[in-house]
Amino acid sequence: MDIKPIRNDSDLAWAIGEVAPYFASPPEKGTAEADRFDVLSDLIEAYDARHFPAGELDPVEFLQAFMDMTGRTQTDLGDLLSSRSRASEILHRKRGLTVDMIFKLGEAWGLPAECLIKPYKLEVA
Repeated sequence: MDIKPIRNDSDLAWAIGEVAPYFASPPEKGTAEADRFDVLSDLIEAYDARHFPAGELDPVEFLQAFMDMTGRTQTDLGDLLSSRSRASEILHRKRGLTVDMIFKLGEAWGLPAECLIKPYKLEVA
């Protein structure tokens, strides 16, 4: 395995680039590729936890940071939620995340529900 520690943003970008293809095509469990994905994901998570504590981010900030980190867009979120306008409303704090949305984010993108269920302020229209 050609894995190295993540010590800076450049190392983080490398690791994210290495795991990004696995989101579209997950490796088969028990394979060397699955092990590589797991190790790199753990390294990314540890680096993020040290440098970007999730406890300090509200759900929208957490979602936006994850999208930025993984190269996902508002369009990707809209496709996942079956509504581009709903994705816009969420990211602009016009609409709150629902349990169904949080479940979809966990299933499709692997986001931990505990980072998305915290109360947060919405913008008043």
